[in-house]
Amino acid sequence: MAGYNESFSQVYDGLMGEVDYTARADFLLAQAARHGCRPGLVLDLACGTGSLSLALARRGLEVIGVDGSPEMLSLAMNKSAGVVPPVLFLCQEMEELDLYGTVEAAFCTLDSLNHLPGPDSLERVLERLRNFIQPGGLFLFDLNTPYKHRAVLGSNTFVYDTPEVYCVWQNTLGEDDGVDIALDFFLPRGGGTYTRGEETFREVVFPQPQLLEILERRGFRLLEELGDYRPGPPEAEEERILYITQRK
Repeated sequence: MAGYNESFSQVYDGLMGEVDYTARADFLLAQAARHGCRPGLVLDLACGTGSLSLALARRGLEVIGVDGSPEMLSLAMNKSAGVVPPVLFLCQEMEELDLYGTVEAAFCTLDSLNHLPGPDSLERVLERLRNFIQPGGLFLFDLNTPYKHRAVLGSNTFVYDTPEVYCVWQNTLGEDDGVDIALDFFLPRGGGTYTRGEETFREVVFPQPQLLEILERRGFRLLEELGDYRPGPPEAEEERILYITQRK
């Protein structure tokens, strides 16, 4: 999974402004505790600009944040100045994860696994995670659903107009329910002028039977599926599912 380019890293936090990372960190830790895991050392995989990593660290956890984008991690390190305990940020692709030891739990949020090229890459990610999550430790991750790809993202266009960025988001839905995404964004630079940037990427889907087979094959046990960061099972038209799995 290639990292985002420099210009997109500058607008990422603006586009993610509606995400409450504090509430998300609390929810993830609460679900881990429900399954008997109260971790002290955790991995935030595909951490982006580090917002979730920092929310976890502010709760006293030791956090390793891993992302494939040097530009994203540069912003994360700037944001983390003064945070105790300090977050260790590593620039690595998910498929090439290589930690210095094991963690008690790992999180991967904001449909980051949907950005992998396909099932072979997911297998490699899980294989690497199995090496670095303690036996019995947890891996919590979310995925966009096929329903969201077909009915929400589809071949639609969205416009985001915030003080930080003006962005046109264009999707193209494929026959396999994958979505090709093209972003054009404009950053204000004063005097009524803007700097233009662009980013393209693809989101794939992992049908439930395929996902469960890969998890089992790579040594993870599915403990529970939840709706989009709320208690209770996913609904029929759920857009995102949180999976709670355990390393065997």
